[in-house]
Amino acid sequence: MNIDNRRISLFASAAIAVSLAACGNMSARDQNTATGAVIGGAAGAILTGGSAVGTVGGAAVGGVIGNQVDPKKK
Repeated sequence: MNIDNRRISLFASAAIAVSLAACGNMSARDQNTATGAVIGGAAGAILTGGSAVGTVGGAAVGGVIGNQVDPKKK
């Protein structure tokens, strides 16, 4: 992956993260799911060199993990 694709992926991930920050009326579970999806998508894009399948797969896995995280569990 060349530097231009990395910049595009970084800026797209940042744009998604900023847009999610505006969703203040979401439940904690919804926020965790969205955050997990964003982080997973970014990680998938980085690890697979910007592959669309890797990005979508990472977002799906991250969303599932974020959905299962319970901040009140000890």
